[in-house]
Amino acid sequence: MKYDRIAYTSFMWKLGTTSFRTKEFNCKTERQLALLDDFWKLPDNADKGWEKKYMAKGQKDIYDIKVRYYDYLVDNGFMKGGEPWDRKYKTAREKTSGLYDMGLINENHRLTEAGKYLLDMSRTHSYGKMTDLGISYDSILYLGQLLKTSVRVGGNTVRPLIVVLHLLINLDYLSINEFRYLVPLCTDKLSTSNILELIRQLRNGKGDIDEAIKQVMLSKTNYRMGMERFVENEYSPELLLSVGMNRKSANYDKPYVSLYQDLHSVYMDKDYSKVESLLYDLKAFQSSIAIKWKKLIFKSCLTTNIKKLREEALNPLPDYVLKTDKAFRGFFFLTMHLFKAKATLEDYLDLNRRYLGLTNCFVFADEQVRLDIVPKQFFANAIDQLYRDAYTVCPRLEENCKLVDINPALVFDKNKIIAGVNRDLGTSISTINEAFDEVDKIRYQRLNKMIDSKFSDDVLQRLLDDFEERNDDEISLLVTDNADIPTIFEYIMGIVWYKVSGRKGKILHYLKLSLDANLLPVTHAAGGEADIVYEYQNCEFYPNHGLLLEATLADGTNQRRLEMEPVSRHLGRYLLRTKNKYSYCIFATSYLDINVINDFRGRKLLGYYDVSDCNNYVDSMKIIPLCTRDIKLILQYKLTYEDLYEFFDEAYKTEERQAKRWYEHYVSIETAYLNRQRSNSDALMAAEPMSI
Repeated sequence: MKYDRIAYTSFMWKLGTTSFRTKEFNCKTERQLALLDDFWKLPDNADKGWEKKYMAKGQKDIYDIKVRYYDYLVDNGFMKGGEPWDRKYKTAREKTSGLYDMGLINENHRLTEAGKYLLDMSRTHSYGKMTDLGISYDSILYLGQLLKTSVRVGGNTVRPLIVVLHLLINLDYLSINEFRYLVPLCTDKLSTSNILELIRQLRNGKGDIDEAIKQVMLSKTNYRMGMERFVENEYSPELLLSVGMNRKSANYDKPYVSLYQDLHSVYMDKDYSKVESLLYDLKAFQSSIAIKWKKLIFKSCLTTNIKKLREEALNPLPDYVLKTDKAFRGFFFLTMHLFKAKATLEDYLDLNRRYLGLTNCFVFADEQVRLDIVPKQFFANAIDQLYRDAYTVCPRLEENCKLVDINPALVFDKNKIIAGVNRDLGTSISTINEAFDEVDKIRYQRLNKMIDSKFSDDVLQRLLDDFEERNDDEISLLVTDNADIPTIFEYIMGIVWYKVSGRKGKILHYLKLSLDANLLPVTHAAGGEADIVYEYQNCEFYPNHGLLLEATLADGTNQRRLEMEPVSRHLGRYLLRTKNKYSYCIFATSYLDINVINDFRGRKLLGYYDVSDCNNYVDSMKIIPLCTRDIKLILQYKLTYEDLYEFFDEAYKTEERQAKRWYEHYVSIETAYLNRQRSNSDALMAAEPMSI
C-alpha cells in the first residue's frame, strides 16, 4: 500500500546553521561583513540582486552572484574552495544565513545599519570599550541584535534570547542538559510555562527529559498523525518510510527498515540469530543516533561482547512493549523520533552557546549556564515587561538602536543594580563602582578556579610543546576555538606569568585581549595590541616597575620584520610615558632568531627618543628574549617572579655583548638556574666548618 509522506515540521528553535559552525566566531563574523561590504563595491556586483525580487536589469539568475561570492570568499582566504558549481551557491547562502538572521545584513545581503556599525567598530578597534553592563561595545551590539532576533517554529514566532533570559531569571541557572534538550523546545508561552515547571520537577527528582521531548513532539499534529498511522496499520517498509519525517528525503530513513525488522525478530519472535544483524544495521546511522540505539538494545556497546554473548547481551524492553505488535510499533515510532530529536538538539547545543556567547552576558561553567552578575540584575529588573515581546517579531532588527529602544524596560538603573548585587552576594555596597569591584572579585575567583582545573603546570607545558610543533587542533581543544593560535599564545603567556607572580596583580586588566564571559580569549578581525603590561609594586625583591610581556609565534625573517621594531617601540614609549627606568620587556616566542637577540641586547646602549621632543629620551632599554623552552623550565623549576627578576637583572647588567654568548650564558633559564644552584652550593660549603 502506498502512503503519502508526512512532512517534517520543526518543534524547536535554533540560532544559526550548523553549516557555519566556525572557529573564531567573532572574528569570522566581522571579517565576512568586511568581505561582503567590499564585494558589493566591485563594479560588476554593485547593482546585482541576491534574491530574485532584487535582480538587476539584464541579470539572468540569482545563482551566478552567489557563486561569484563563494569564489570571492575563497580568493580572500576566508574558506577553502573546491566545491562543484551546484554546491557553491548553497554554501554562499549558508555562510551568510547567520548574518541575515541577526539583522547584520538585509534580505538583499547588503549591510544594515547594525552591520555597518559592527564593521566600523571592528575597523577602528573600538570594540574593547566597556559599557554600563560591564561588557564591551561589540557585545552590547550583539546583545541588542539577539534580543530582536526571532525564529519561526511551525506556526509560532519566538525570540530565543528573551526565552532563555526568562528561564534563567526564574530558575537562577540551567544545567547543561536543561539548556541542551529542553530550552529549545520553548516555542510559545504555553510550552515555555510547561518546560519551566518540568525543570522544577526534575530538580525535585520527578519527571524525565526523554518523556518531556516525547510530549512536545506529540503535541504537534504531524507526530500525532504519524504515531496513529504507524500503530494502527500493518507494518510495511512503505508505512515506516511515510512516518520517518526526514527533513531531506524518505531515502535517508531507509536504515530504519532493517533496524525495525531485526528488532522485531529479536524481541517479538525471539530469533536471536538476528542479534549480530542489529550491529550491522546501526552502522548505517550517524554516530550520535547509533550510540543511543546501542545503549537501548545492548548491555555493553563493545562489539566483541555482543557477538560473544548474543541474547545475553540484550537489554530487556519494557513489558508493555512486547505484549502486542501495536505496542511494539508505538514504542519504535516514539524511540526513533526521540533519538532523532535528541541528536538534533545535541547538534545545535554548540551553535546556540556560541550565539549567546557573543553577548558576553552568559557564563558556561561547571555544567551550568548562568547570567553574569551585572547582566543578571539588569535583566531581573526588566524581564516581566521584556517577556511580553518573547513571541513577537521586532520591527527594528536591522537598526542600530539602544537597548531601551528595543524595550522600554531595558534601562540601566544603578540603584537597582546595586540593590540586586547586595541581595545576591550579601554585600552592603552603595556605589556602582563598588558593585563592579565585587564583580571583579567573583571574576578572579572564577579565573583561579579555571586555572586550577584547566591550566595546571603540566597542561601549560603541554601547550607550550604544542605551540612549538604547531599542533593547532590540540591547542584549540585545550583552550578555545574562538581565538586564533597567536592570540591563544599571548593568553597562555599571561596565565603563566600570573601563576609565576603568585597570582598577584590584575591579570584580566593587564591582558590586552578581548575575553568572553568565561574568561577565555576572543580574536577580532582587526586584531589588537600585542603586549601584556604587568605592574609590580615595590617590595624587598624589586622596585616598583612595569613589565611588558610581548608574545609572538613569528619566526625567522618574519620575526625580524614584525617584532624587532615594534617591541623596542612599545617599551620606549612606555618608559617615556611612565618615567620609570626600572620597567623592562620580556619577548617570548617559540623560536628565537639570533639577530633578534642581537638587536634586543644592543638596546641596552641605544636608548629611545620621543620624536616630538628630542630632549625627552631614555638612554637604555632592557629587553629579555625567552623561548618556549625557557618558559617550560620556569614551570618545571617552580620559579617565582622574584627569582626571575634577579636572573634578568643580572643578565642585563653583565658586560657581555656577543648575542649568542649573552643568551646562552646569562639569559637561558637553564643556565641561570644551574648557576644559582652552584652558587648556593658553594655558599653552603663555605659556611660548613672544616673538619681536621
